[in-house]
Amino acid sequence: MDIRARAKYIRLSPSKARDLAREISGLPVGAALSVVGFNKRKAAFHLAKTLKSAIANAENNAQLSVDALWVREAVVEEAPRMRRFWPSARGGASPIAKRMCHMKVVLTDEEIKRRKRR
Repeated sequence: MDIRARAKYIRLSPSKARDLAREISGLPVGAALSVVGFNKRKAAFHLAKTLKSAIANAENNAQLSVDALWVREAVVEEAPRMRRFWPSARGGASPIAKRMCHMKVVLTDEEIKRRKRR
């Protein structure tokens, strides 16, 4: 059974969070929580929050045990960008894109075998 949790419109560039999301994908929930718990990055805080939300969904809505859960996928997707402008020379303006992301964590109660990374 798949359990999902989403965090939307996070004020963080998706490229800064994708490597951490790939790292926890395929791990047991306890190991994934320790990976994001000991990481100092902003992405780790938001991924931990989303992961804990998915765990709570599994416990309360599906009555699943936390010990039997695995992270099937952790995905960081692009969200709409905030367009801003920075003043530049001779009355011009330079565009700035302030990026946002959506995070999705999917848990499952079936064991997942991780592929070896090269």
